[in-house]
Amino acid sequence: MTDMSSSPIGKSLLRREDQRFLTGTGQYTDDVVMPGQTYGVFLRSPHAHARIKSIDLSHAREAPGVVAIFTGADLAEAKVGGLPCGWLIHSKDGSPMKEPPHPVLAQDKVRHVGDQVALVVAETALQAKDAAEMIEVDYEPLAAVVDPAGADGAPAAVHDDVPDNVCYDWGHGDKAAVDAAFAKAAHVTRIDLVNNRLIPNAMEPRAANAVYTRHDDSYTLYVANQNPHVERLLMSAFVLGLPESKVRVIAPDVGGGFGSKIFLYAEETALVWASKRVGRPIKWTAERSESFLTDAHGRDHVTTAEMAMDAQGQFMGMRVKTIANLGAYLSTFASSVPTILYATLLAGQYRTPAIYAEVKAVFTNTAPVDAYRGAGRPEATYVVERLVEQCAREMKIDPTEIRRRNFITQFPYATPVGLTYDTGDYAATLDKAMKLADVAGFPARKAEAAKRGKLRGLGYSCYIEACGLAPSNIAGALGARAGLFEAGEVRVHPTGTVTVFTGSHSHGQGHETTFAQVVAGKLGIPVENVEIVHGDTGRVPFGMGTYGSRSLSVGGTAIVKAVDKVIAKGRKIAAHLLEASDSDIEFENGEFKVAGTDRKVPFAQVALTAYVPHNYPLDKLEPGLNENAFYDPTNFTYPAGSYVCEVEVDPETGRTKVIQFVAVDDFGNVVNPMIVEGQVHGGLAQGLGQAMLEGCAYDAESGQLLTGSYMDYAMPRADDLPSFTIDTHVTPCTHNPLGVKGCGEAGAIGSPPAFINALTDALGVDSVPMPATAERVWRIANKMA
Repeated sequence: MTDMSSSPIGKSLLRREDQRFLTGTGQYTDDVVMPGQTYGVFLRSPHAHARIKSIDLSHAREAPGVVAIFTGADLAEAKVGGLPCGWLIHSKDGSPMKEPPHPVLAQDKVRHVGDQVALVVAETALQAKDAAEMIEVDYEPLAAVVDPAGADGAPAAVHDDVPDNVCYDWGHGDKAAVDAAFAKAAHVTRIDLVNNRLIPNAMEPRAANAVYTRHDDSYTLYVANQNPHVERLLMSAFVLGLPESKVRVIAPDVGGGFGSKIFLYAEETALVWASKRVGRPIKWTAERSESFLTDAHGRDHVTTAEMAMDAQGQFMGMRVKTIANLGAYLSTFASSVPTILYATLLAGQYRTPAIYAEVKAVFTNTAPVDAYRGAGRPEATYVVERLVEQCAREMKIDPTEIRRRNFITQFPYATPVGLTYDTGDYAATLDKAMKLADVAGFPARKAEAAKRGKLRGLGYSCYIEACGLAPSNIAGALGARAGLFEAGEVRVHPTGTVTVFTGSHSHGQGHETTFAQVVAGKLGIPVENVEIVHGDTGRVPFGMGTYGSRSLSVGGTAIVKAVDKVIAKGRKIAAHLLEASDSDIEFENGEFKVAGTDRKVPFAQVALTAYVPHNYPLDKLEPGLNENAFYDPTNFTYPAGSYVCEVEVDPETGRTKVIQFVAVDDFGNVVNPMIVEGQVHGGLAQGLGQAMLEGCAYDAESGQLLTGSYMDYAMPRADDLPSFTIDTHVTPCTHNPLGVKGCGEAGAIGSPPAFINALTDALGVDSVPMPATAERVWRIANKMA
């Protein structure tokens, strides 16, 4: 046992990695410069949909500094495969989803603006860019499919072998039970929603630097990526046909990801392949315009949702129909986001006994859509919480009261959409949020605002999410093509210091601090004596990376299991040193003690003994103190929370100001409160950005991206957001030793419906589409929409 009063677990320690980040001494992929470095630039399609009739490289090859130019024909001749999708979904009729090829470089056809047509390698990036502009491509433009609602059966087919543009038509839940509930309902509420398409905007754009080493026929890829082992697996085994042992993937410091750096992209794959052909390293760093065009986008759902209720507002059944835009190609996890990660969360925090969801996923001539912060959970929460709010208004029940009437109160609770929640206290979380938001004082604030000609509104959102995707056997049955475990290695050095190798990867979450706190707390040693290593397939045994708020609950648990093995071996070494039975040895506060006596040895002495085994039970134990562990969770974790948003609208300008935003979350046990608060702040900023400002738009006819820069795509700024009020209400997770649930996505999940519910309350309308720009709000406020 460890004395938790002196443990670093639960303390707001400053992030150790911030020293290098704030002083400009971090190392990002673009900082890596290799001997003989060359630079790659991709020629991209100016058309959303076109056939490639011919490509003339003759002038470009003669341009200054050009080392080589490659096209899709070169990769086809080398039998390079297409990019794979990592999750198989079956339609309602049992047929597998359509998986059209996703070539690394376009072959025969381009399918969205920005599709990569050729790779130019030159001595400098500027020379490569100049040469790319000299490539002459003869395109035959084709009609573009842009609107997901009209993609099914559109005159143009994005892929010739998918003539109706439908990837799958999937269903989940008990349709008969839902139909029966609606037949008996006293009232039915129906709402139409669009979850707007978003463009990820990490501070660091995507980047890669591929190096081929001739003497051992190996490759090293430096890449801005959230899961380097998965990158290596997919690239080597499924695309390039290389042994994994010949490919090392290193993800150094990564400046934000939010899901957009999980996937295997064409650019880094092309660079790895080409690096052997040119015999020199090739670096590519995306320009921001490329990021807008080619980073996997998020959301983009069109949904109709209905709720059947009895006369008291008790939920009886829920029916959801969604069209999900997948873009031009199936990205790595795209198929799972609108299905397994979406429909399974439609129960929310409520005891709705019957739920049925239908999801039709379609291809369009737009950038691929995949997981973006929350990945399916924000889309589900938006549906549930907007629908519940509308139910309250139509039934003339207070929005908090209708939620309380339907909250789940008994745990564990098996939902009708396949999940089993282990713990929660939703009413207490809502109570705390309402108190912090001073809901009781809202009528007076609303009246005061009215005197100034302003409109005030109050909105709620009670979200739940499923994190730490698990277990592997269940995920496999649902279509996952990979395991969802995590690996950890704890290497104790002779001096008693510790190096931890984790398959989880940090791109801003503070793993180097949080994980060190966990290990230091378990071993009773100073936090500064623990080093965390991640992001390198050459050093870390294996790993599935970071996404889905899984790092601490899954990656941290793997580390804890390895620490437990270290302590178990340490007990045996200590027993030998203390001439006692190992069953009598206790470990507490960094010391091994003989129970009931004052005889003890410190952890550091045991570590030294393991490596200098002069007095050691060599007949029973191997020397050394180094342990590995793999952890495959038995269930998801279920963070939940209640958010209260208060807004004020100026009807003369349409400007909406968030007066206050209260977020009370249940993340289970909290290791570092400061880091958790920062994660919530970031999530709230992204969620409110979606609700207020952000929206990706394509021209309906040409398929050109209309929001291709910060001149057109509005990101939230500091003065768009209030000073958030953050708190927690803890119910520990029951199935991991830390009792943690995950916090990285919560803010982005719960905030959009809270804001829109507040805005519609202020305006006295049922719906305001996201993003609720000033123009849209002005038109609605002045009854011009």
